[in-house]
Amino acid sequence: MLLARRLGRARHATTIRAVSAKDASIAYQKEKAVESDSCAIVDKGTVGPYRLRRPLKIPLSHRGMEVIQDPLYNKGTAFEPAERDRLGLRGLLPPKVSSMDEQCARIMLRLRSFEDDIQKHMYLSELHDRNETLFHRVVVRHIGELAPLIYTPTVGQACLEFGHMFKRPRGMYFSADDIGQMNAMVQNWPMKDVRVVVVTDGSRILGLGDLGANGMGIPIGKLALYCAAGGIAPHRVLPVVVDVGTNNVELREDPLYLGLKRPRLTGAAYYEVVDEFVTAVLHRWPKTLIQFEDFESSVAQPLLDRYRDKILCFNDDIQGTGATVLAGVLACLRQTGKTAQDLKDQRIVMCGAGSAGVGVSTVIKDAMIAAGLSEEEARSRFYVLEKEGLLAKQGMSPADYDSLAPEQQILAESFDVPTAKRGDSLLDVIKYAKPTMLIGASTVAGLFTEEVVRAFHEGCGGKPIIMPLSNPTSKCEVSASDAYAWTNGECVFASGSPFDPVEYEGTKYYPSQCNNMFVFPGLGLGASVAEARVVTDAMLRAASEACANSVNVEEMARGQVFPSVDRIRDVSLDVAVATVESALRDGLATREELLRPGVDVRAFVEAKSYFPAYVPVVTDPGFFDN
Repeated sequence: MLLARRLGRARHATTIRAVSAKDASIAYQKEKAVESDSCAIVDKGTVGPYRLRRPLKIPLSHRGMEVIQDPLYNKGTAFEPAERDRLGLRGLLPPKVSSMDEQCARIMLRLRSFEDDIQKHMYLSELHDRNETLFHRVVVRHIGELAPLIYTPTVGQACLEFGHMFKRPRGMYFSADDIGQMNAMVQNWPMKDVRVVVVTDGSRILGLGDLGANGMGIPIGKLALYCAAGGIAPHRVLPVVVDVGTNNVELREDPLYLGLKRPRLTGAAYYEVVDEFVTAVLHRWPKTLIQFEDFESSVAQPLLDRYRDKILCFNDDIQGTGATVLAGVLACLRQTGKTAQDLKDQRIVMCGAGSAGVGVSTVIKDAMIAAGLSEEEARSRFYVLEKEGLLAKQGMSPADYDSLAPEQQILAESFDVPTAKRGDSLLDVIKYAKPTMLIGASTVAGLFTEEVVRAFHEGCGGKPIIMPLSNPTSKCEVSASDAYAWTNGECVFASGSPFDPVEYEGTKYYPSQCNNMFVFPGLGLGASVAEARVVTDAMLRAASEACANSVNVEEMARGQVFPSVDRIRDVSLDVAVATVESALRDGLATREELLRPGVDVRAFVEAKSYFPAYVPVVTDPGFFDN
């Protein structure tokens, strides 16, 4: 029944709107305008006369349909006449030689004719599998429109449907059945210089839970953003699923499920699989960055602790989210006329004592310490609440306190209001602590009531900073419109869910979304370009500060906390440069060119950034060295 219902929904989604020659002409003119507007972000190595661009080398054996069917080399109707002769393509393509603008217009015209987001996702996936350069160029041009289609929120539905929609493999799968074989398996990947691996075990896919091997959609979508937003070349990335089974009984009973149909491994057996995978990847590509993505909380932090001081890796859900929220906090301070150093003077109420709330609190606490506070002083500025109220040692039984995670205990020990005690309500805490920031990671819709927000506004002594981070919108602690209305339009607002602009008493406000996309592509690019030994907290803070400082004057005037999405490549470059500079300061960068005196770090990172543009294609036996 479930399968029939999903297939029925997919069939209904194929309805498209008819388009005309006039529509096509309008779309083409719009694409030309977009390219003109975005020319500032084009890598200088991919502009200028086509014949003078550095050629792409492909195997001597690749000719005819082999070229067309390889997404890394295929240009579709954009192959020049001489290339068609050289590569055996004459007659295999329509005679018209298309420009990139024309191809992009065709893609966007067709994409916008679909009425369902999952159908748009499927169409973009087919383009990704057919022509990587065109796919990434379209995403770069239309990042604001397409990012929600290739990643959150649409990728969640794509993961649910993964086994039912499967057409073509992408990435690699390492399973519990492959123990003892992974060093050999990793040699099956054709590219010799992979620089970024995004891996999931499918145990906590977004808010959807255990999806097992269906979670492959997450690494694929994440790496599409690495390439388009961060400038990592597509032949240098690898999406991976480590399949150790699934506890999702519905998936195990689905005849079309493509993963291991058995309960998840746990304990030592689980870590044995992950250890062998990590070892195999680093044996093949010792300079690669491994990003852990959507691992359930019971293994996410232990895995990070296991590897973070030994290899180049990070966990985006833990470190990336923390860095992004810190960037938002620092940008909020800019909006109130303060600097990063003023972070030490803030008092923060965090609603949510789970891994997200505690993780974000810990990142901000460490930044306060870096700004000059002692550990104890920084701890005392935080009031963390859970469903029972304030998380506080005072008023808590020894058994309950001992049951807390170490990170929770740290935040429950002391407060700058000595009378604070276990179980105090949110409104009580707001009234006696007089916080300057109110952050939500509770997933409780409407938690920030009008009474709470007005009390917060009254007691904060300036512009109130409100950051409801819970996803999706249905679980957000307060809407943007209510936040602006209940603070008389004076709050600085950033949320985990997207909100449309809000008009309040004749003034238009532009809520910002606190999206990891503003940090992880640049962080990954910088760590990769630097060939850093590890990713440190200092590098993450540098990335946060760079992101916060990238909000320009026009965006500040609109009340934005994060930059506009269409500037994502500029932001990623700033973040990457800051990451490299941090690695250099701490002696963690190993790339020889960066260690030379007087090196221009920004120019070096720019030169190493990928921009999707067509270049001449030539056959050469050394193509793997590209």
